[in-house]
Amino acid sequence: MMIDSVPPLRPRRRITGMSAILLPLLTPSPGESVRIDWDSFRDHVNRTANAGLIPAVNMDTGYINLLTREQRLEVLRQTADCLAGRPFVAGAFVKDSPGAPFALDTYREVGSEIVAAGGTPVIFQSYGLTGQSDHQIVDAYARIGEQIGDFYGFELGKMFAPFGSIYSLEAYQGLLELPHCLGAKHSSLSREQEWERLVLRDRLRPDFRVLTGNDLAIDMVMYGSDYLLGLSTFAPEAFAKRDAMWLAGDAGFFELNDLLQYLGFFAFRNPVPAYKHNAAQFLHARGWIRSDQTHPDSPRRPDSDLPILREILERLTP
Repeated sequence: MMIDSVPPLRPRRRITGMSAILLPLLTPSPGESVRIDWDSFRDHVNRTANAGLIPAVNMDTGYINLLTREQRLEVLRQTADCLAGRPFVAGAFVKDSPGAPFALDTYREVGSEIVAAGGTPVIFQSYGLTGQSDHQIVDAYARIGEQIGDFYGFELGKMFAPFGSIYSLEAYQGLLELPHCLGAKHSSLSREQEWERLVLRDRLRPDFRVLTGNDLAIDMVMYGSDYLLGLSTFAPEAFAKRDAMWLAGDAGFFELNDLLQYLGFFAFRNPVPAYKHNAAQFLHARGWIRSDQTHPDSPRRPDSDLPILREILERLTP
């Protein structure tokens, strides 16, 4: 893509922000592998919604691939209870293995659980889904929509998950043509691939939401993307303030975006999945959760990250 074909900036656009909620954990009791801090979870869901962002639960930031079915359902129950009708989205995750067939019945089950709780499903990829041809992939999403109604798609780069895939533009166009597909989260960490999707979206279906998942380029909202980010769980109120600045035409947007992007570059360095521990460290330093515990099967960051995170926090909350 050449510079003159990049989508133009769209000042004063209302940005739709979805924020992936960190699932706060406590030190497990004897005999437990995971202990969830439900009080802090509910507080953070409410805090995010009150800031004006749409909470996204049971995403990668919420350890969806590491939760039991009972834990996943309890996340949905707690979310629905504390939001009391306010909107949320939730990950529809199907665990399988390389070479597995597409599991429509399982997608229907997990998607229906989200819909029954009052949320909109975000369809996580799986080996069975992404291992198909472009035509079969689009048909799979169409069949999911026929079963559960409206949903968001999700393209996930392999740096995040081995079953992830970034679709061809032909397959992406197929998603745009599905009435039940409201939009799709794009997590390639590539500006160019996301710009290509914005151009296609603008030409074929302007109401389709391209949700950037690029935590290394959160300014993609300037070009017409909305977002579903894990980074925003660190500071939902700061993201909401940044978005309001863009809508108002306030040039302070750029300085605040720079600081949030600095946090993104730091937290999303390799190994990328360890950003969840940085999120726990940051939220614990804010006094918003009771522990910086992370899931035992998720990578950790060193304690030497804490002074840097505290400095960013001080700059965000002078």
